[in-house]
Amino acid sequence: MEATGAILRLADWDRRGRYVYLKRDLRKILGETGDTLSQTLKRLTRKGVLIRAAHGAYVYALSPRVGATTVQDVALALRRGEYVFESLESALAQWGVISQAPLDRVTLMTTGAGGAFRTPYGVIEFVHTKLSPEQIRRGVLDRPDQPAPIATEAFALRNLRRTGRSAELVAEGGAHG
Repeated sequence: MEATGAILRLADWDRRGRYVYLKRDLRKILGETGDTLSQTLKRLTRKGVLIRAAHGAYVYALSPRVGATTVQDVALALRRGEYVFESLESALAQWGVISQAPLDRVTLMTTGAGGAFRTPYGVIEFVHTKLSPEQIRRGVLDRPDQPAPIATEAFALRNLRRTGRSAELVAEGGAHG
């Protein structure tokens, strides 16, 4: 597909609230498959219309939504259909419980596969959890300014211990309640 046609379709989806796509989404949106789709994606990436955020994940570069929360939007796309929430070091830094905030990464718990992705927006670290959806819902808070919910301070501390991650950074005094 030519860049102009692709931009029109992506801009339409952007107006509807979507600017992060998996390759399978773009197959449907652009109406292409196989090598044709791969060549279109390469061309759109080269022209700066799309940014390859991770293997199989793309960001519509012309979207006004691209910004501080894009790393979380990419993470949610990579684990679509799974529970995903900010926890561990990322959440504890926001709660002021750890002494050093991770600047270039976000740590997320997921019912999907664990793993790490280096993106242009920062490193996404997924840590698998076997917790039930109900247990997760009880331990997280939705945030109007962030796409992913955040673990409460107590829940993030429990997750840190449960996963066996280092608690060395936890500030003296630990949890605030």
